[in-house]
Amino acid sequence: MDKEERKTINQGQEDEMEIYGYNLCRWKLAIVSLGVVCTGGFLLLLLYWMPEWRVKATCIRAAIKDCEVVLLRTTDEFRMWFCAKIRLLSLKTHPFSSPKSMANKVSNGHAVLTENLAEENRHEISKYSQTQSEQIRYFTHHSVKYFWNDTLHNFDFLKKLLYGINEISVKVPSVFKLLIKEVLNPFYIFQLFSVILWCTDEYYYYALAIVIMSVVSILSSLYSIKKQYIMLHDMVAAHSTVRVSVCRVNEEREEIFSTDLVPGDVMVIPLNGTIMPCDAVLINGTCIVNESMLTGESVPVTKTNLPNPSVDVKGMGDELYSPEIHKRHTLFCGTTVIQTRFYTGELVKAIVVRTGFSTSKGQLVRSILYPKPTDFKLYRDAYLFLLCLVAVAAIGFIYTIINSILNEVEIGVIIIESLDIITITVPPALPAAMTAGIVYAQRRLKKIGIFCISPQRINICGQLNLVCFDKTGTLTEDGLDLWGIQRVENTRFLLPEENVCNEMLVKSQFVACMATCHSLTKIEGVLSGDPLDLKMFEAIGWILEEATEEETALHNRIMPTVVRPPKQLLPESTPAGDQEMELFELPAIYEIGIVRQFPFSSALQRMSVVARVLGDKKMDAYMKGAPEVIASLCKPETIPVDFENVLEDYTKQGFRVIALAHRKLESKLTWHKVQNISRDAIENNMDFMGLIIMQNKLKRETPAVLEDLHKANIRTVMVTGDNMLTAVSVARDCGMILPQDKVIIAEALPPKDGKVAKINWHYADTLTQCSNSSAIDSEAIPIKSVHDSLEDLQVSRYHFAMNGKSFSVILEHFQDLVPKLMLHGTVFARMAPDQKTQLVEALQNVDYFVGMCGDGANDCGALKRAHGGISLSELEASVASPFTSKTPSISCVPNLIREGRAALMTSFCVFKFMALYSIIQYFSVTLLYSVLSNLGDFQFLFIDLAIILVVVFTMSLNPAWKELVAQRPPSGLISGALLFSVLSQIIISIGFQSLGFFWVKQQPWYEIWHPHSDACNTTGSLYGNFSHLYNETEDDPHNIQNYENTTVFFISSFQYLIVAIAFSKGKPFRQPCYKNYLFVLSVIILYVFILFIMLHPVAPIDQALQIVCVPYQWRITMLIIVLVNALVSIMVENFCLDMVLWKVVFNRDRQGEYRFTTTQPAQESVDYWGKCCLSCALDCRKKIPKAKYMYLAQELLVDPEWPPKPQTTTEAKALVKENGSCQIITIT
Repeated sequence: MDKEERKTINQGQEDEMEIYGYNLCRWKLAIVSLGVVCTGGFLLLLLYWMPEWRVKATCIRAAIKDCEVVLLRTTDEFRMWFCAKIRLLSLKTHPFSSPKSMANKVSNGHAVLTENLAEENRHEISKYSQTQSEQIRYFTHHSVKYFWNDTLHNFDFLKKLLYGINEISVKVPSVFKLLIKEVLNPFYIFQLFSVILWCTDEYYYYALAIVIMSVVSILSSLYSIKKQYIMLHDMVAAHSTVRVSVCRVNEEREEIFSTDLVPGDVMVIPLNGTIMPCDAVLINGTCIVNESMLTGESVPVTKTNLPNPSVDVKGMGDELYSPEIHKRHTLFCGTTVIQTRFYTGELVKAIVVRTGFSTSKGQLVRSILYPKPTDFKLYRDAYLFLLCLVAVAAIGFIYTIINSILNEVEIGVIIIESLDIITITVPPALPAAMTAGIVYAQRRLKKIGIFCISPQRINICGQLNLVCFDKTGTLTEDGLDLWGIQRVENTRFLLPEENVCNEMLVKSQFVACMATCHSLTKIEGVLSGDPLDLKMFEAIGWILEEATEEETALHNRIMPTVVRPPKQLLPESTPAGDQEMELFELPAIYEIGIVRQFPFSSALQRMSVVARVLGDKKMDAYMKGAPEVIASLCKPETIPVDFENVLEDYTKQGFRVIALAHRKLESKLTWHKVQNISRDAIENNMDFMGLIIMQNKLKRETPAVLEDLHKANIRTVMVTGDNMLTAVSVARDCGMILPQDKVIIAEALPPKDGKVAKINWHYADTLTQCSNSSAIDSEAIPIKSVHDSLEDLQVSRYHFAMNGKSFSVILEHFQDLVPKLMLHGTVFARMAPDQKTQLVEALQNVDYFVGMCGDGANDCGALKRAHGGISLSELEASVASPFTSKTPSISCVPNLIREGRAALMTSFCVFKFMALYSIIQYFSVTLLYSVLSNLGDFQFLFIDLAIILVVVFTMSLNPAWKELVAQRPPSGLISGALLFSVLSQIIISIGFQSLGFFWVKQQPWYEIWHPHSDACNTTGSLYGNFSHLYNETEDDPHNIQNYENTTVFFISSFQYLIVAIAFSKGKPFRQPCYKNYLFVLSVIILYVFILFIMLHPVAPIDQALQIVCVPYQWRITMLIIVLVNALVSIMVENFCLDMVLWKVVFNRDRQGEYRFTTTQPAQESVDYWGKCCLSCALDCRKKIPKAKYMYLAQELLVDPEWPPKPQTTTEAKALVKENGSCQIITIT
């Protein structure tokens, strides 16, 4: 086999990885061992940090089949490396190695899931152990085991063998393990190196201060990490081990621990409910389940048994079970079964399908345990900047060595001083300083009810330029109000009716459908279920009764749920039902029993029930769902001619419309037959009954929030599961689409009958008036002026709308159109949860920073994938969402963006300040090295602790600016404005420091300082009487005390404060620095103190800081140097940068955001960005926009074929697909 082979595992999945095989090489290991000894262990640390280097340095490439070590690399943008050791598993000793033992565990299940399990198990064993009958090779990565598969010649998941313990194990590491891992962080290793170096140079005080800081930082970090592990462990372990009943051969039941469950076991669901310890599919009975742990949706969900494939309908026997497709029949791990419904003598049973980390809960825990690193330009630039500082340090290192050799300094001193320059250039407090702003922002968010579980994302939220909103419960109110009904009689629509609860309609099939076609249930006597179903049921005023456990036990079959109208609605003289009814002695009773329920499916967009009126011989089938779907399943002759027009009228007004249908079933369909019939057999040839019109009102704050976002040039997109036209109407009502804008509906059709996929383009009617509930006055929205150019007119006024099916077809067959549609796509309707995630990814692919705001119900994937996902669910269910708002209102979105921008600007300020601090101190030391001097221990201590740490932790306290502005802060440090800011301040600081250093040597009183120097007396100043104190100083072996040192110390101390003030900017992203009272107070105290000891020396302080006495005239000169320095720094930073560069040079990065602040909504400003790109490209040095969406906007301006013309069709090109992909299987 080729030794250079490379395989891919988890192909096409989120955790796809490349895999390489290696074998240990003894001679390489010997060389590395020697290198470790020679470098004092540093090489070992380097190999610990770099898994790729570790494996390549000690191993040689080998065939994956025979390797001892595997090297894994993720295929995403991070390209992260991992290594794992190959282990061997003996089949002889494994408890499940016998297929018989596995098969004996399974009984009483559906044939398709269980009958061939023993045979499949034998096949699995042969597949995984053809060459080694005794042992199987595997490795473990991120809690998942990968086994060698001889058939695929690759590692994969195992599905029927060696499942192991059913446990989601979150081991809490010991404090010692966490400590070692934390201490081995490169940052702390560098600090350890610094401390050892300072101790050898007798800088004990500063070394002690750094040690104390590091210990406090490590302890707080250990506490935080340990606490998170314990919380996750407790969350997972709360119900991980319970006793469960499983069915064995001959109907025997056995009590076992849930940790012993394996796929294939038939588990009995207890009557009083349970918390599911695994993923299982229902094969008998019905369950009411609370899935809030996974979805954030507190509404109980009804789970029904999996249709029996032995009753073969339309080839259903060939359908394979999938937890995603059949989720309405699947009980997921971690969810709570509240109630069960069952047959007498038969138990509610479920077959275990997934255990451990393979379950839905396990996958969620894995995503928390092994999160993807946050990819943000700021952090990448920070590393680049550190590398630049290291390069600067290297120059200083070389300079120090050469200078010391020329001055014949001892070798020991040369080594210490040259290494010391490195510790000065790369500041040890940088990570703590960078984190401060984020921690403060997190606290401010908490105060306004936004909780954050991923603090690093706060900075990223400062860059958001597009926000996707869910509709129901997010933009609109949670509940729907019943606006009215419109029944059909004789294939004609009657007039709309508001009151459904009346005697005339009580026995109509329409009301019977509303009473029975739902998934409501009583939990502890309270009616609960889907909010839409609740509103419908409340509107008719009926009563729902469920059989108790005692009643169910008395009958030979399941007791149906019964619904009946209140007595006051029933006419007393009218008998209920047929004249031949058996219960003729109770003529006034009218009840309907729900015999069988086919739950609502978002894929099918409908639900149905089989019901029987008390006393009727025939059963009734009722169905409700999306009008288009219901109409397609009804007899054409029962559908009114004007059905589409009526539906369109309602949807354009923003109403949610549901259609109802009914048919009488054949009398031969008995109760037992109905329990096994498929829904396809029921849901056809229905009679169309009419429409229910529900009103979904906008939340009061929605229009204002969207307007604020538009003014800030942040695009808004609607992603909903609702009807397309309803979504478009709501988008117009809330101001997402302006009244005069065109809406282009993209209807994509998949390939069929040999024809390629195609997109039909329809222009929605833009002149239709918005509904009366519109909360935005169209006159209040500034409208862009009409342009002379046709292209301008087209570009500025169109939005794309499409449904989930079309979106999927476009993603698969029209890849080249996806970016263009993302640029102007505003409404995405009928979107499934995975399609919402795909949409977020598609928007990110064209370089948008995407925010997602949803209620947590179906948005978990999108919330997690977005740069900033914020859930409006009050439950802690949306663990996937980085942010959770306590108040269910989208007003949290602008608040989050404002805080994100403030935190981002704080990070820039702190980074710039720390960079300047390093360079100022580096240059101070370099200047002093030239005269074989240095800063004193207490001078270092005063600068690093009293000035730097105080300033850094107070300058981060500026709150966010009170409103969103059109411009965004830069996303990275490597931008023109920021680089100019840093470089200009470096040049100014170096210039004035050099001025002081060289000017002091030109003074008439200057001499090379010695203990008997008396410069103060030469001026006859009042400070002369202190000179004897300086003469009595101790020996100064490091030559700290001299005039150069004193001058450089005072000037540099002021410079730290000057750049802190220059960089502490407020508007437009943060409050002004004068409102940051702690910062102002700290700076004033430091200024006064330094000024005091400079102009009025205090002998004890001067002795401690090793400052020498200089003439009063020189002190005034230093003050003038500092004042001029401050003036120049502030002028350059605030005038040259903000006034000139921001508007001229940096304006290009904003692409017109600032210019069109109040004249366009976001969609139009996007187009203006494109025009600005074009004008810059043609007129201003031909600059090409960096963001893909800007570049695309520029291209589309000159594309005559875009946007598509109305009533046209785009066909897909036939593509030849490549083969050779590997199938991947995984096990935990």
